[in-house]
Amino acid sequence: MNEHFFDNYHDRGMKKWAGFYLSEHTAIMEKLKLTEIQLIPQKEQQSPEVISQFLETAILKGLGVSVQKEEVDQEGHYSPDITGKISGHDSLGVYIGKQKIPYDNIRHIDFDDDKKWSER
Repeated sequence: MNEHFFDNYHDRGMKKWAGFYLSEHTAIMEKLKLTEIQLIPQKEQQSPEVISQFLETAILKGLGVSVQKEEVDQEGHYSPDITGKISGHDSLGVYIGKQKIPYDNIRHIDFDDDKKWSER
């Protein structure tokens, strides 16, 4: 039975590998895209007055905010912005969701509601 199978079998040569190369290439491109996304640019350092004005407006109007923290990792890269609505505050910092951010650790703040879905 095996002898008759190979009589009619036609090897496609390199065509059968095209799908493999395409999927491998796609996987590499996705990995590179994720790496690029994680390189967060340094935003402008805002003054404490500007930061407190943004925080006050966000609290009064119930707006979402996007906060870049002052801290960097070992390579000097910033972490992604913390986004969400302010859920509370005290004398030391502000809560975005359940995460507390000390006031002196806020580098840059902006309103998050103004951003398009494609920029998030």
